[in-house]
Amino acid sequence: MKPRVLIIVSNAHSIGPNNRRTGTFLPEVAHPYAEFQKAGYKIDFASLTGEVPYLDALNLANDPDNLQFLTGPGWEDMQKASLLSEINADEYDAVFIPGGLAPMVDMPEAPLLKKVIAQVYENDGVVGAVCHGPVSFLNVVLSDGTYLVEGKNITSFTTEEEDQYARADVPFDLQAALSNQGAVFHAAEPWSSHSIADGNIVTGQNPASAKEVGEKMIAVLEAKKA
Repeated sequence: MKPRVLIIVSNAHSIGPNNRRTGTFLPEVAHPYAEFQKAGYKIDFASLTGEVPYLDALNLANDPDNLQFLTGPGWEDMQKASLLSEINADEYDAVFIPGGLAPMVDMPEAPLLKKVIAQVYENDGVVGAVCHGPVSFLNVVLSDGTYLVEGKNITSFTTEEEDQYARADVPFDLQAALSNQGAVFHAAEPWSSHSIADGNIVTGQNPASAKEVGEKMIAVLEAKKA
């Protein structure tokens, strides 16, 4: 049986004191989605509130994977994302959280989200996130009382990248927050493709890393079946 992947998306559409418009960053959902689709995986979407999520970076729609997501079943399914509280986490082999600035609004706390991520991980599932998506891993506490990211090799949108992009809009620095919960943080050159798989945790630094995150999640899942 092919693995089943749950993509959890933010419902936020603005951020910061100037109400900067935001949402899920198109390539950060479309590129991993394309990889999961090519692998023949079953893909479901969920959001925190069940409302229609927002997309950011529609100006990048001419990218082939982005265009296929928008015109194929991806965006249609994302618009009909299930309410996260109606999801049975035990049914999933992996969970993936795309970035964009939106997750910085509604995913730093979100107790149910943290519970789902911990449950999939402790069921020996794979948890992946890219760019600002790893904010969803903050405050995930495992059954032994430790943070999910403690002692793990992790990356995300970096302090240096944030200084160049949205420092005035974000409520805190993601790299620092992950490090404060014990993550062994790895920052590559700003805007370069960079992703890390540490056991069942896969993270990517920025939009350029999204395809790699999908590929690495698939590699971990396939290794489990071998």
